[in-house]
Amino acid sequence: MTSKQRAYLKGLAMTMEPVFQIGKNSLTPENTAAIAEALEARELIKISVLQNCMDDPKELAQIVAERTRSQVVQVIGKKIVLYKEGKDEKKKIILPR
Repeated sequence: MTSKQRAYLKGLAMTMEPVFQIGKNSLTPENTAAIAEALEARELIKISVLQNCMDDPKELAQIVAERTRSQVVQVIGKKIVLYKEGKDEKKKIILPR
């Protein structure tokens, strides 16, 4: 992903509300499965890491990205933005070249 594409996705994510919250149970298999489904449907999602979660948001972002085969767009404070390119016929977001 180029810096131009990353900047474009950051701009789209600015107005989004978090779709998921990761709490004190940290990352469960159910969370991972739900996040993977949301990525298939939306391509770009925002996740909020709650105050009671003891894990580092940057580490959580990397783990979730690996498990869902997505890319970390950004981690700001306790917010994670992930992107997974959709299949050709289901693509919703067209990235700049």
